[in-house]
Amino acid sequence: MLAYDVVVLGAGSAGETVAGQLADASRRVALVEALRVGGECPYVACMPSKVLLRAAAVRAGLARAAWLGGTATEPNAGDHAAAYATAVARRDAVAEHRDDTAAAESLTARGVDLRRGFGRVAGPGIVPVRSPNGAAPTELGYRDLVIATGSQAMTPPVEGLADVPTWTSDEALSAAELPGRLIVLGGGPVGCELAQVFARYGVAVTVLDPASRLHEREPAFVGEALHRILTADRVDVHLGVHAARCAPSADGLVVALDDGRTVTADRVLLATGRAPNLAGLGLETLGIAADGGLDLDDHCRVRGQEHVWAAGDVTGIAPYTHTASYQGRVVAANLLGRPRRADYRAIPRAVYTDPPAYAVGLTPGQAAAAGVDLATAAMDLNQTARALIAGPDALGSETGAGGRVELYADRRRGVLVGAAAVGAGADEWMAEATLAIRAEVPVEILDDVIHAFPTFGEALEPPVHELAGSRQEDSE
Repeated sequence: MLAYDVVVLGAGSAGETVAGQLADASRRVALVEALRVGGECPYVACMPSKVLLRAAAVRAGLARAAWLGGTATEPNAGDHAAAYATAVARRDAVAEHRDDTAAAESLTARGVDLRRGFGRVAGPGIVPVRSPNGAAPTELGYRDLVIATGSQAMTPPVEGLADVPTWTSDEALSAAELPGRLIVLGGGPVGCELAQVFARYGVAVTVLDPASRLHEREPAFVGEALHRILTADRVDVHLGVHAARCAPSADGLVVALDDGRTVTADRVLLATGRAPNLAGLGLETLGIAADGGLDLDDHCRVRGQEHVWAAGDVTGIAPYTHTASYQGRVVAANLLGRPRRADYRAIPRAVYTDPPAYAVGLTPGQAAAAGVDLATAAMDLNQTARALIAGPDALGSETGAGGRVELYADRRRGVLVGAAAVGAGADEWMAEATLAIRAEVPVEILDDVIHAFPTFGEALEPPVHELAGSRQEDSE
C-alpha cells in the first residue's frame, strides 16, 4: 500500500486547489481522477461557453453596426455555419482541445502524485484505485480524505426523451455542428447562455421552463430582463410549462407540452440542473450516508468524520467553479493546520449573456424568510453618463443601457446583505457589492466611495446614498 498524508478524489477546480496547495507545503498527496485534470470547467463548461458567448456578442455587434450603416444583409445558413466554425476553432483552442496534458504536468511538477483511475473507499484510511485499462487496483493509504468528485447533468423524467437526439451542456460545448432547431429544457444560467449563443448563430431556439420566470431564484427583475434579452435574439420562451413527452418525427422530433401544445426541433438540450457525483465512492464504509448529499461543517469537514473533507459541486453548496476553488482553499488551510471557516454570504451568481446578469448575497425572498428587515434601493443604468456614451446599439439594443441595479440592506445593521444587476459589464463592476456584503461595510462608508467618471459603477452611488439616508433617518 502506498501511504499519503492526503488522498483527494476528483481533480476538478476544488481537487486541483487542495492537492496543489498541499504539495506546495511538502505534504505527500495523491490526486485520483479518471477523466480530466481541471474537471469540466476548462474543457466542456465555463471556458468554452464564455468563448462562444463572446464570439456571438462580437458578431451581434458587427451586425448592428452594419444595420446602422445601411449595409446589413440577412445572414443565410452558410454564413452562420462559417461564423460558427470560426468560433468553434477558438473555443477548442482555449479549451486545449479537451486535452488535460498541460494541467496534469503542472500539478505533477508541484509534487502531486496524480493517479489516473476510479477511487472507491474500502474502509477508513484505504482507497483502492482502479485503472481505466483494467489493471489490478492500487491501494492508497491516507490520513485525510478529500471528496471533490464534482457533479453531473441531470436528465429530467420526460417520457420518450431517450428516443430523441439530446445534448447535455457538456456535449453541446464539445460539438461542432449547429442544429437547425433546438429546444432547451431549463431557463437557468446554462439554459439562458446557450440559448443566446445558438440563437445568434441562426438556430431556431425554444426555451421551456416550468417556472413563472427565467432564473426564478433571483430577484424578479433579473428573470424579466433575461426574458427580454433572449426575446431580442428571437428565442421563443415558454414559461409555466412542462415537457410531457418526446417522440421522433418525420423531420426531427416533437415535444408535447403539458398544456396541450407541441414544439418541434432537431435536438433537445438538457439544462435542468446537476447532481453531486457521490455514487460508487464507497462512502458507506466510513459510515457516511451520501444519498442525500454531504453534510458539512463550516470548515468543509464532513460532519461526524474527523478526517474526511469535501469541496466543490459534490457539496451541493453554490455549484460554481469559484465556489469550488474557495472551498478547496478552505480545506487546504485546515489540513495545513491553519484553521479557516467557509463563509458563503457573498458568493457571486452570474449569467454571462449579452448583457450579463449578476447577483450576490440574499434575494428579497430569502431575506424575508430569514426575518431580515430589508431596505431596497435601485437605479436604472440608462441614467448613467456611461450609458449615454455607449448608446443602446453598442450595448445590445434596449437590453444593454436599459439595465438595472438593486441593492438590499439590513435596515437594523446598516449593511448590504444582497445585490443584483443586469447590464453591460455587471459581472465586473458588481464585485464591489460582493466585497461590501462579505466585509459588512457600513452603508455610510459605501456612501463615501468615489467611482471614476464615467463608469457603470457610478450606478451604485444613488441607491447606496438612499440606503444611507434612510439609515440616518431611522436613527434620528
